[in-house]
Amino acid sequence: MSAIDVRDLLKVAGEAGAPTPVPPPLGLTGAPGADAPPDAASNGLPNLPPSLPPSPWLSPVVLTGSVRLAEFGGLVLLGYGLHFALLEGKVPLVPRYPVAILAVALAAVGLFHASGSYRIGAFRDLPRTALKLLTGWCLAFLMVAAAMVLTKVADHYSRIWLMSYFAAGLGAILAGRTLLTAFVKAQMAQGRFDRRTAIVGGGPAAEDLIRALHAGGADSGIRILGVFDDRGDARASDTVAGYPKLGNVSDLVAYARRTRLDLVVFTLPISAETRILQMLAKLSVLPVDIRLSAHATKLRLRPRAYSYLGEVPLLDVFDKPLADWDVIMKSVFDRCVGLGLLLALAPVMLGVALAVKLTSPGPVLFRQKRYGFNNELIEVYKFRSMYADQCDANAVKQVTRTDSRVTPVGRFIRKTSLDELPQLLNVIKGDLSLVGPRPHALQAKAANTLYDQVVDGYFARHKVKPGITGWAQINGWRGETDTSEKIQRRVEHDLHYIENWSILFDLRILAVTPLALFKATNAY
Repeated sequence: MSAIDVRDLLKVAGEAGAPTPVPPPLGLTGAPGADAPPDAASNGLPNLPPSLPPSPWLSPVVLTGSVRLAEFGGLVLLGYGLHFALLEGKVPLVPRYPVAILAVALAAVGLFHASGSYRIGAFRDLPRTALKLLTGWCLAFLMVAAAMVLTKVADHYSRIWLMSYFAAGLGAILAGRTLLTAFVKAQMAQGRFDRRTAIVGGGPAAEDLIRALHAGGADSGIRILGVFDDRGDARASDTVAGYPKLGNVSDLVAYARRTRLDLVVFTLPISAETRILQMLAKLSVLPVDIRLSAHATKLRLRPRAYSYLGEVPLLDVFDKPLADWDVIMKSVFDRCVGLGLLLALAPVMLGVALAVKLTSPGPVLFRQKRYGFNNELIEVYKFRSMYADQCDANAVKQVTRTDSRVTPVGRFIRKTSLDELPQLLNVIKGDLSLVGPRPHALQAKAANTLYDQVVDGYFARHKVKPGITGWAQINGWRGETDTSEKIQRRVEHDLHYIENWSILFDLRILAVTPLALFKATNAY
């Protein structure tokens, strides 16, 4: 969730005279993580360093959480497996054995965590971490053994099982960490776990911040890409602490559309609030973390008020709406529920397909380019609702109530949103979510004006994947946008959804969607 409400920011920045954020040129729009096109220089932007595409399944937070879970689960299974192999038919699996197994596993994982053995740097440096693992494993067994003695139950446990559990557990932990180290080193060599960072602002403050980040060493996981500064060339040098100046904040928006960017750090003083607000209004459309450096400021807050990059204190301004486990939960939810809905609605989709095919010549499906996550261009599927020779791929002209381009069958499936059902295929592919802001066509307009020119911060709705249904749709803001107010209200609801997302919120929207379709009066 954002630390600052996007709508409030845009309002304040507008009052301060901030220009309306503009979309990147279509030639710069691409999948996040894509390398720069060959003609990057012709667009006035630098060539970008190559990087692997972002993978929420391999983010540091997800990886460390998965290793914790895997080691805990592995130790529990190992304890049960050794009892089965060594004591089956000799000593029954009475409750005291499961209690001891869980106690050892919990104590070991807790001690590993306390020693810093679940950090990315620890995964990469096995020799230094191995001693911590050995110490933690020994302490875990000593703690459990001491509890057995104090409760006078030590004689009720098989010594062969205890010794085997100790030796096999230590071997399993070290073997697993050896494989993990090789995997992490290979991924880090390709920049997979780097937080690719842009610095906004130049001068001594930026130099001091960069030096402080470098002091954290390779374990900080920060890869600085360059510096962006709105000051003119006469006031800003071409390099800052060895990093190039890549442009101004508007260039940074286009830069982030073409390459993977995870973090933006401002080095401007807090007193420059007008400049900061204007820059934030532009950057608020990006799905990145935005921080304000507190490294050089004289303001001193409680340590809990800051987040940290190594030892560098930062003030949180914006967070990615979805990151780490949230992305995984939503992705798994989308694909599982999407596949279930596709199977359940297959007979309905077959009936619609036959109706479309038998009542007008042309293909059953209509493919249309739309804006997706981070302004990525995606191809969305729909059942064709217009006559084939009058389809409008770019939505230059909106469909109206009596539009002659729409077929009789098309009018019904548009009214009931049955034409959207093929987008379940987009959900399974990963282009769309079940719930999210609706993807709009490239030339979609409200009152003959492009959406992004009507609503400040319009592209902030692209900070998450678009969806088949959404908060705006179930609140009546679907269908024709013949006035500016309709698209403004739709965007307001989309931003509310982004800032308040949860799986329960998605379930609520999905549950209400069928009822909302019957109540709708403005979908043609």
